[in-house]
Amino acid sequence: MARLTLQAASQIVDTALARGREHRMLRLTVAVLDAGGHLVALKREDGSGILRPEIAIGKAWGALGMGFSSRLLRDRLTDRPTFVTALAAASEGRFVPVPGGVLIRAADGEVLGAVGISGDTSDKDEYCAIEGVRAAGLAPDPAEPAPGWAESKL
Repeated sequence: MARLTLQAASQIVDTALARGREHRMLRLTVAVLDAGGHLVALKREDGSGILRPEIAIGKAWGALGMGFSSRLLRDRLTDRPTFVTALAAASEGRFVPVPGGVLIRAADGEVLGAVGISGDTSDKDEYCAIEGVRAAGLAPDPAEPAPGWAESKL
């Protein structure tokens, strides 16, 4: 059974933040959770809002809890507001169903954890998460960011 190491989580966080700076994104907060939902690493850039850690963790938590990315979660729940409310209650508010929550998989597909990012548009957050997971030599789920992520507006 593979596990998510602190070294891999740190690589994910640092690469995600670097991609944000390269693309001149707003200040980001990046959280990495292990498969049990425990926080392994978190960094909040100077100037990133005080709610950003909770949002980043909520994106990762929702992806981990449901077993698919927070983008897919948003897409599947768009017309199911009652279920969204139930999930928010069941997760004690740790559920943020918007892009930016990406599963971290081993080469064999096993879920090792999830990364959540908050700070810019959700599509840009997701791009940075995917890049971070790739840099750690792991497989992001989803494998590719949403088309047009670079053009997404606030």
